[in-house]
Amino acid sequence: MTAPRTEPSLHQRRRAPTPAELAGIPWLQQLRPDEYALAASHITVGDALPGDLVCRLGRPVTYWFGVVEGLLKMSSDNAQGQTMTFAGVPPGGWFGEGTALKREAYRYNIQALRKSVVAGLPVDTFHWLLDHSIAFNRFVMNQLNERLAQFIGAREIDRMNDPDLRVARSLAALFNPVLYPGVGQVLRITQQELAYLVGLSRQRVNEALAALAAQGAIKVEYGGVRVLDLDGLRSSGRPRAGLGAATSDQTAAGPELESAIVLAKA
Repeated sequence: MTAPRTEPSLHQRRRAPTPAELAGIPWLQQLRPDEYALAASHITVGDALPGDLVCRLGRPVTYWFGVVEGLLKMSSDNAQGQTMTFAGVPPGGWFGEGTALKREAYRYNIQALRKSVVAGLPVDTFHWLLDHSIAFNRFVMNQLNERLAQFIGAREIDRMNDPDLRVARSLAALFNPVLYPGVGQVLRITQQELAYLVGLSRQRVNEALAALAAQGAIKVEYGGVRVLDLDGLRSSGRPRAGLGAATSDQTAAGPELESAIVLAKA
């Protein structure tokens, strides 16, 4: 007989955020003092372990979530049991605003790929801020606009047959300064984590990184990889000006990116 699991759930592990954790929440800093005080008093954080589900497909929304530390994966399983990854969520990223707006059930799973700190704002507080804060409304509006572009890009990446292009564009997507302002100049991610996000084997991701280094897009350094041509990663698969029109699988849109990636071996 299998013993019952005694490990507390992520919800049971929730706690009050530290001042440093609150300082790392991008939208919180844009609020008026009274709005800040209310929101900060309602935010909780949880220490997610690898494999923990932050959101589960079909469950009703209770919080609007963000990543303080770590890395999450947004995905869904189809009827055949195949997993489709929509996006990775690095530090500074908040997600699920569309679900929170409509107060509907989640249409995806959010899973921790490594030990992470996840913040949650109760959905009722989320709606109070929408009703009272212009700054919060602007933040959410920008989130929704960038999210639309992100999922168009994710759909495009999913249709690419060239693994090198998939890795290049997936790396570039993790440096969206609007959706992921906490990434800054360095993203720490293992080769296996990148493989999970891209939907390739770890070995094939390594080959793609070697190819990108040979092209001058990245430079392999001690303990990691530095991006030398982020605009090139962002536009991988598109012909340069004057070389003809791109096909539907070769067109991408995204912000200018200025960052470096540290890729630690698992």
